[in-house]
Amino acid sequence: MVDKNNISTVLVGPEKIEMRQMPIPEIGPFDVLINVKVTGICGSDVHFYKHCRMMDFQVTEPIVLGHESAGVVVATGDQVTRVKTGDRVAIEPGVTCRTCDMCKAGMYNLCPDCQFRATPPTDGTLSNYISHPEDFLFKIPDGVSLEEGALIEPLSVGMYAVERANVKPADTVLVLGAGPVGLLTCAAARAAGASEIIVADLVPSRLEFAKAYNSDAQLLLERPQKGEPNIEYARRMSTHIIKELGGRRADTVIDCTGAETCVQMTVLLTKNGGSAVLVGLGASTQTLPVAEITGRQVDIKGVFRYCNTYPRAISMLKKGHIDVKPLITHKYPIAKSKEAFLHAVEGRDGAIKIQIINDHV
Repeated sequence: MVDKNNISTVLVGPEKIEMRQMPIPEIGPFDVLINVKVTGICGSDVHFYKHCRMMDFQVTEPIVLGHESAGVVVATGDQVTRVKTGDRVAIEPGVTCRTCDMCKAGMYNLCPDCQFRATPPTDGTLSNYISHPEDFLFKIPDGVSLEEGALIEPLSVGMYAVERANVKPADTVLVLGAGPVGLLTCAAARAAGASEIIVADLVPSRLEFAKAYNSDAQLLLERPQKGEPNIEYARRMSTHIIKELGGRRADTVIDCTGAETCVQMTVLLTKNGGSAVLVGLGASTQTLPVAEITGRQVDIKGVFRYCNTYPRAISMLKKGHIDVKPLITHKYPIAKSKEAFLHAVEGRDGAIKIQIINDHV
């Protein structure tokens, strides 16, 4: 059943959202019309909401927000074979060209022509209905909820970070940042066999949450002193953390914040010959302790979104190897999207993952 009501959450300016009626999207032969049921608010959504820009992406005209979504198939193009009407699906939000060298090599996340939902100029998924290619949709199995299905997107980030880090059984992994992606990175590291997972953050409530969610130790970071240069703060905190860890560094350190101080700490806290993995998106130009990288042969690895992770992530949820349900702390109806984003910005009431629920149709 499809009607003409397609209410969407549209960003029209910094911290300004409007609920707008949008046309029902048309579908091509390989496309699927989806009634979106659940969408999580991501840190990038919040950044666009506050500043109308992130890194080199600038919002210059109204754009629909949201990209962590799951929904129900309501119509299919005449060449669609992988899903059918009524199927519950997780939506991989980046649609690539499929023909460039990166796509052909299997690294489609690096496709230069990728159209990623809620990244200008591509509209997001916070609508009653969206059209999406079938090859970027994945069936949600019985026993896995739509709310869990919407968390496959951020879980994919964590899984891909752990894959890039080449985390092995018995490794020690240190994660900087206990937000949703940091926590899901901990979960992915645990599933990969890491024997010790340490998480660090500035916010005590997040560390308290992490204590019960896939971390063995939680480190509260101090805030920088007034006027303290970033690298001096990073060295001071790294010395403190190494002391807390009994004089050792981690096999892998994964930064999920993007803050320059944490990016520097990622290098400083990685053992000789280990991997420092950068996940968080921060300033486009940052200073790194190069002597530490070369002198201790630290491998720096960037992570851009994910690729080929959705099937594995779904399998992890189905088999119970990873549980994402505890991260869902708050839910709002789509009509209250403004309130949901304000809540996400304020980060109050122990918010970890805020999801917007669409009961339409």
